[in-house]
Amino acid sequence: MNKKIFAILAIFTLLISSISCLGKIKVSGTNFVVDKEKIFMNGVNTPWDKWNDFGGDYNEQFWDEHFKKLNKNGINASRVWVSCNGFHLKIDSSGKVKGPTEKFWLDLDKFFKMAEENGIYIMATLMSFDNFKDEGQPYMSWRALLENEKNMDSYVETYVIPFVEKFSKYNSLWSIDLCNEPDWIHENEICGQLEWDSISKLFAKCAAAIHENSDVLVTIGFGMIKYNSKKYEGNFGADDYLKKLADNPKAYLDFYSPHFYEWEAEWFGFPFDTDPISFGLDGTKPAVLGEFPATGMTSNTKGSKDMDGNECYVNTFKNGWNGIFAWTSNGVDTCGNLDDFAKGVNEVAKLMAE
Repeated sequence: MNKKIFAILAIFTLLISSISCLGKIKVSGTNFVVDKEKIFMNGVNTPWDKWNDFGGDYNEQFWDEHFKKLNKNGINASRVWVSCNGFHLKIDSSGKVKGPTEKFWLDLDKFFKMAEENGIYIMATLMSFDNFKDEGQPYMSWRALLENEKNMDSYVETYVIPFVEKFSKYNSLWSIDLCNEPDWIHENEICGQLEWDSISKLFAKCAAAIHENSDVLVTIGFGMIKYNSKKYEGNFGADDYLKKLADNPKAYLDFYSPHFYEWEAEWFGFPFDTDPISFGLDGTKPAVLGEFPATGMTSNTKGSKDMDGNECYVNTFKNGWNGIFAWTSNGVDTCGNLDDFAKGVNEVAKLMAE
C-alpha cells in the first residue's frame, strides 16, 4: 500500500471514530425516540467516583473503564451528579452565584466526550438537597439563593446556560436533572424547610433557560411520588405550575423521574408491577424510575414485595415505563452495585433488540 492511500485511510478511520455512536434523544408523545425509533433508558446511577469529581479529583481512567463495563452489560445511560453539594460553584454570602471553576468545565468536557465514545447517555444532576444541608458547605448562601429572584437569575446565567451552551454539542448529554430529591429541602429542618414556590421557581427558571438555549431534555429527581403527583401533596413539577412561576411558556419538564425506596411502599404504592399512571404520574410525559436500590426489594415493609434488582428492571420494562436507574452501578453505599442487577439489564437489552 503506498503512502498516499495509507494516509487517506488513516484520515477516514479518524473521521469514523469521531462520529458519535449516540443519536439525539427526543420526546415523541410519551416515549423517548432516537431517529423516530423508541428507546428505553436501560440505566444506572453512577453518581460519583469521588464526591464532587468534576472540578475536584476527577479520575478519567475510572470513568472510561466503568463506562466500558456498563456498555458491555447492555446499559445505555447513567445518572451522574455533576455537582454533589455546590463545591465547584462560587457563591457569596448573599446567595449570588458567580459561576463554576475553570477546572469544572474542563473536566466535564472530557467526561461528556468519553461518555459519547462509550455509548453512554448522561442524565446530569446539577444540584442536590445537599447544597442546603446544615454541614460544611456554605449552606446559608444556598438558602439565600432561593430567597431572591436576582440570585436565582445569577445561578441560571453563570451555571445553567453556560452548561448547555458548552455541552449540548454532545448527544451523550441527553437530559438534565435540575435537583436530586428537592423533597428534603422542603421537609427537613437540616435543609431549611423552604417553601415549594421558592424551590420550584428556581427550577422553572432553569427549565425555561435550558429549553431556550438547547434541545437537552429536563426533569426533576423527586425523592418520592408524594411531590410529583396530584394524587398526594401535588405535582410541583407540573407544566402549569412551573410556567406560572417563571411567567414563561418554556418552563416545563420533558419527562418525570421519581425515586423509590422500600419505605415508600406503605404510603405511595409499589411501582415495579404497575404502569406510571397507576403509580400516580399524570401520563402526559415519558416516565422513568430515577433511583431504586440495586439490591431490589423485600416484603419486610407494608406494601412492598420480594423482588431482586434483576426483576425490577424486567418488570419495569414490561409495565410501560420509559427507563429505570438503579442506585448504584459502582457501590457508593450499601444499596448494591452492578453485580446485583447485571442479569436484569442484560435481559432488558435483549428485549429492546427484539
